[in-house]
Amino acid sequence: MLPPPSNVTTYDKDADAVAVVLFERGDHYFKVVNDKVRLIKEYHAKIKILDIKGFNHGTIQIPYYHNDTSTEKITKIKAITHNGANQYRVLPSEMFTVDLTERWKATKFTFPKIQKGSVLEYTYSITSPYFGNFDGWAFQSEIPKMYSEFNARIPGNFIYNRSLTGYLKLDTNDATIEKNCFFLRGAGDADCEILKYAMKDIPAFKMDEEYALSEKNYIAQIEFEMSEMIGVDGTSDKYTKSWKDVDREFRSDKDIGRQLTKKSFFEKNVPTSLLVEGDAMGRAKNIYQFVQNHFTWNEEYGVYNDNRVKQAFEQKKGTTAEINMSLINLLNAAGIPTHLMLLATRKRGLPKKVHPVMNDFNYTVAKTTIDGQDYLLDASDKYHPFGYLPFRALNHYGRVMDFKNESYWYDIKPNTKNKYQVRANVKFDLESQNATGILDVFTTGYKAIQKRKQINYYSEEAYLDKIEGQFEGEFAITSYELNKERSNEEKVAERFAFEIEEVVQGDLLYFNPFLIRFFDENPFKVKERTYPIDFGYPATYRYQVGIQIPEGFEVKELPEKKAIALDESRRVTYRFFSDQKQNSVLLSFDLSLNSSHFKAENYEMIKDLFKQIVNDQKNALVVLQRKP
Repeated sequence: MLPPPSNVTTYDKDADAVAVVLFERGDHYFKVVNDKVRLIKEYHAKIKILDIKGFNHGTIQIPYYHNDTSTEKITKIKAITHNGANQYRVLPSEMFTVDLTERWKATKFTFPKIQKGSVLEYTYSITSPYFGNFDGWAFQSEIPKMYSEFNARIPGNFIYNRSLTGYLKLDTNDATIEKNCFFLRGAGDADCEILKYAMKDIPAFKMDEEYALSEKNYIAQIEFEMSEMIGVDGTSDKYTKSWKDVDREFRSDKDIGRQLTKKSFFEKNVPTSLLVEGDAMGRAKNIYQFVQNHFTWNEEYGVYNDNRVKQAFEQKKGTTAEINMSLINLLNAAGIPTHLMLLATRKRGLPKKVHPVMNDFNYTVAKTTIDGQDYLLDASDKYHPFGYLPFRALNHYGRVMDFKNESYWYDIKPNTKNKYQVRANVKFDLESQNATGILDVFTTGYKAIQKRKQINYYSEEAYLDKIEGQFEGEFAITSYELNKERSNEEKVAERFAFEIEEVVQGDLLYFNPFLIRFFDENPFKVKERTYPIDFGYPATYRYQVGIQIPEGFEVKELPEKKAIALDESRRVTYRFFSDQKQNSVLLSFDLSLNSSHFKAENYEMIKDLFKQIVNDQKNALVVLQRKP
C-alpha cells in the first residue's frame, strides 16, 4: 500500500470539512478467469480525518450484488489506520457481511484507533459475472476530494453508453485504443478502449436544504450503461433499445401491456352505471373516485414487479402500478382513451431522454384527454383530487406509452392554483388587557390537500392543540369551524376564534400582526448552492389583517412597506403593505411563487428574499400609544 500522505490538519478549500479524500482511484477492466470473462473492479482510497465529527467516515461498506445462482466476490481487502508512524490494520475477523436488499449485500468494517489527523487507507477488488454492473464512478461525495481518478479498459466486444452528470468539469478526459489487449480462447485477440477520467479539488456535495429534486441529477459522476455485447460467435445482444423496441416489448409484457387489456373483467365487476352515465368528464371523475375508494395503496410502486390488476382489484389492495392500471382499464372501458405514463419520483432522478434507460423509471400514472384537455391521474392517494399528482410524482416529465401509435415524452405541469390565504381581524380589550379576533384560513390546491390530511389524521382536539402550538405567547383558540359549504376536495375553509392574554400593557401597545407565519425560518441558508431550487408547484401566500385601534390610542409606528420582484419576468413577487384607515390598521402580505423551478444562479436572490420575508414575519410591529 502507498505511504500515508502529508500531515494536513485542515482543508483550505473547505473550512467546514470534517474529513477529506486525499486520493481515490478506481480501475475497471475485463479478465478471463477459469475460461470465463469477468468484470474486475479495483478501488484504492485515502481519507484524512480533520475533526471528530468525521469519525463516521471510518466505517466502510463495500456493496456487492448476488442472485440465486451467482454472486460478485470481494477480495484483496486491506485497510489501515495511519496515526503518524503508527499503523493499525483491520483484521479479517473484524469484517462482516450485512444484508442491504434482497439482491445486495455488503462487506462492512470500521477502522481502528481513529483520531483527529488519522489517515484511513483501504483497497479492495470485486470480481463480477454481471457486465451490467460496470456502473461508473462518482467523483463527488458528502466530503471534499483532492483528487479522484477513474480508469477503464474495455474490450471492443463490450459497448457502453456513458454520460457525465453534474456541473463540474473533468480535468482529465482521455480515450485511446490499445491493439490486441484482450484474449479469449475461441475468439482471439480484441482491441481495447482505454479510458481515464479525473478531477481535482472536488467540492463536497451536500443537499441539506429543502426544495430540491434528487441529488442524482446534480452530483458529478460518470455513468455507464451497457449498449451491446458481441459474443465469440459474432452474434450481438443489444441492451440499449430504441423506444420502438420498448413499445413493442411493453405491449406484450405480462406485467405491463397485458395488464392494460382487462376491460372485460372490470366491466363485469363494477356497476354498469359507472361506465355509461354522464358526460366524459363526469364518468372520468366518478371512475377516479371509485378507484380511490376501492383500493388501499400498499406503499409500493411496483412498475416492473408482478403486476396483477385482477388480483389487486379483488383484494382491494395494490401497488401504484396496479391501482393506476385498473384506473386505465376502467377509463378505456368507459370510452375515455387513456394511456400508461412512466415517470421517476422526485427522489429517483430525472429519466434520460437520449435513449431508453428503463431503470430510470419507478412510477406509473394514467394520462387521459377529455374535451381536448390533458389530465394526469394517480388514484393511489385518496386525498388527491382529479388531475392532481402526488408531490412525489412532480418530477418534470414522463413517457406516455401509447401502444397503438408510438410512445412520447410528456411534461408534467402541476396545478397552479395553490394558495394559502389568511384573513384576520383583531381588537383589544383595555379592561382585560387581552386581544381577541377571528382568523379565516383558506387553502386551495396542494395546500388544501395538506390541510385535509391534517384535519382527517388528528382528532379535532389534537388538531387544535397542534395549531395553538404554532403561536407564541398565551394564544388560545376559543372556537373552531370547518366551513363545509365552502370546502371541497380542492379547497378548505376554516374559521378560528382566538384570544391572546396580556397584550395591552401601559401606555404603549406592541403587537406583531403575523398571527400565522408561513415560514418560521429561512429554508435557504448555505453559502453556495450548486443545484436548482424546486418547489414542486407554484404557490401564493397571502395574509391580510385588520387591527382595530382601541379608544384613546393612536398609531405610533407601522412596519415598512416593501414591493420586490425577483426579475423582469416576475417569477417571484413579494409585497408587504401597511396603512391606517380611520380607526383601524390594515396590513397585507403577498408572496407569489409564480414558477416552481429556479436555476442555481438564482439562489442568492431567493435566499435574500426569504431572509427578508422571515424577518418581516418575525419582527413586524404595530406600535400604538395612548393619546396625550
